Amino acid sequence: MSSEAYLAGDAVREARELVAELCRHFYLQGWVTGTGGSITVKANDPAVPLVQQLIVMSPSGVQKERMVADDMYVMAADGKIISAPRAKPWPHKHPKCSDCAPLFMKSYLMRGAGAVIHSHGMETCMATMLVPRAKEFRMTHMEMIKGIKGHGYRDELVIPIIENTPYEYELRLFGRSGVPDVKLLQIKAYPKATAVLVRNHGIYVWGDSWINAKTQAECYHYLLDAAVKMYQLGIDWTTPEHGPINSAKRLRSVTSPGVPNGGHAAKSSKHCVVLDIEGTTTPISFVTDVMFPYARDNVRKHLISTYDAEETKEDIELLRVQVEEDLRNRVVGAVPVAPSDAGKEEVINSLVTNVESMIKADRKITSLKQLQGHIWRTGFESKELHGVVFEDVPEALKDWQSHGVKVYIYSSGSREAQRLLFGHSSYGDLRQYLCGFFDTTTGNKREARSYAEISKSLGVDNPSQILFITDVFEEAVAAKSAGLEAVISIRPGNAPLPENHGFRTISSFSEI
Repeated sequence: MSSEAYLAGDAVREARELVAELCRHFYLQGWVTGTGGSITVKANDPAVPLVQQLIVMSPSGVQKERMVADDMYVMAADGKIISAPRAKPWPHKHPKCSDCAPLFMKSYLMRGAGAVIHSHGMETCMATMLVPRAKEFRMTHMEMIKGIKGHGYRDELVIPIIENTPYEYELRLFGRSGVPDVKLLQIKAYPKATAVLVRNHGIYVWGDSWINAKTQAECYHYLLDAAVKMYQLGIDWTTPEHGPINSAKRLRSVTSPGVPNGGHAAKSSKHCVVLDIEGTTTPISFVTDVMFPYARDNVRKHLISTYDAEETKEDIELLRVQVEEDLRNRVVGAVPVAPSDAGKEEVINSLVTNVESMIKADRKITSLKQLQGHIWRTGFESKELHGVVFEDVPEALKDWQSHGVKVYIYSSGSREAQRLLFGHSSYGDLRQYLCGFFDTTTGNKREARSYAEISKSLGVDNPSQILFITDVFEEAVAAKSAGLEAVISIRPGNAPLPENHGFRTISSFSEI
């Protein structure tokens, strides 16, 4: 099909009409009032590959409820405008493409989106204010979370929050010049993210089609609205049991940091516990003798059976990026990954070689951990694997929850792998006692800044309100440097500690 025929064809016409219809619908929802917000979709033609499809985008500064198909911009896959709307007489503004265009293009180019929705809904702004300075919005155990791609009822929904800027084109969702920013929405940091919140501004939501993007946008708005209302009722939206919010936390959330409140600073009694897994909640032998061998022995089988699945395509892309970096750094065991057009068997052979080398070296890298998590999921769901924890762990989790202490996991294993281990433990599903999961996307576990990031995400007034328990001396040092209280776990099979290490040690959680 020629580009002229494509531009003049039904796919582009229907996409223009669809964006106008969606703008009118979202206006009634309060998402695009005051000319704010925007929508863009790919002009879907089965004969044209997704990455080459034309893009239809709503204009800026236009009354969204009065838009018609002819008001839309049409752009090439690289963002070049190939069709612009005609100017209308006063009092209409001169046509201008959406200020969101650069951000929309990043979503298309880096996330394989088929549609993107930008909303200014009130709940999307207010939800970013509930925990000042937090870099993520977290919520769990809400039915509508199931409407977000890759999530279930028991999963924790994590939405990145970035700071607002005077102009939307200044917002950095993915980094400069298309280079992923480790702190924001690069594929390594939030591989499952389908939305980003902009503080005091709104939300961007993307999906592989307009239906998927619209469905997720509706779920996000519902959940963010629920969080605001739960806050108003004093209900904690971040924990599985949704118990009462600590009163000091609520007071702190509505007073500026460092500003006197009636002559007294708001004093918080909120405390959190962050747990390592290997050597802390779970025997090292279970990880080294059961989990790692299972992933190693099943990597080829998993890649063959799921090769065409979107999830596995994401895993392969992550591995490609990591292997390219390894080759540049001359990492032992790294071999080039065969190009996609080389054939399935050749690609898988090169991937297996790299993954086996990574596992042997016990690499703490996101690409490996994510793939291992997906392989382990099959093992847990088929009951070939069962999560193992020390016998004192379940009782401690229950006790902490009953006393209002929030418990989180921070492990080098992927978030999915963590949920699988605790969700299929020999003591049943322990996820009901856990409020969230952190992995290497937060940062290296031996770097202080990783624990500083966790402190900000948990919204505590002071990092010292967080207790971190680990079996690794270097991790305890990093956590302490970030202001957390650190305790070292002494379990069977753990590595010996340096003399005069200076940390409190425990052999059971019952000692806490």
